[in-house]
Amino acid sequence: MSLIELFVIAVGLSMDACAVSICKGLSMKKMSWKNAIIAGIYFGGFQGLMPAIGYLLGVNFADIIERFDHWVAFILLAIIGVNMIKEAFGEEEELDSKFDAKTMIPLAIATSIDALAVGVSFAFLKVSIIYSVIFIAITTFVISFLGIRIGNIFGTRYKSKAEIAGGIILVFMGCKILVEHLGII
Repeated sequence: MSLIELFVIAVGLSMDACAVSICKGLSMKKMSWKNAIIAGIYFGGFQGLMPAIGYLLGVNFADIIERFDHWVAFILLAIIGVNMIKEAFGEEEELDSKFDAKTMIPLAIATSIDALAVGVSFAFLKVSIIYSVIFIAITTFVISFLGIRIGNIFGTRYKSKAEIAGGIILVFMGCKILVEHLGII
């Protein structure tokens, strides 16, 4: 696999993480570089970890993984999106709590489940998994970091409306994943 092909795969895999990062940035009052780094580490780390796990699982478990991955992503994104919408109508909470492990791990898992399937396909292609995982993780880190900043630029101007929009986007992302995997569209 060429570097260009790997880059295209890495960017494609990081788009869900980018969308979620933008949503997270929308809810921030003030830009926090620490939170941008935290988001990059979680999303980049899981985007790198999932293909490695998929690669190790290989072809023996591909059917099982593909049967449930869309449901897991749908449920996690729907719950997180609904919570984000509820928070927009509630009292303001401390922003750092939105970047804790309890919040970030489900988001990172939901946005990286498709990378698990890519890892399984890497096993078929006999790709250098270490190099690929590092490349995917770094690409996702950078894109997620930038997503926080982009979301924050718009979020400071439109606060609660942006948070509601972000929550709706997450719910729709979950629905899109589910509908695509069920073959409805």
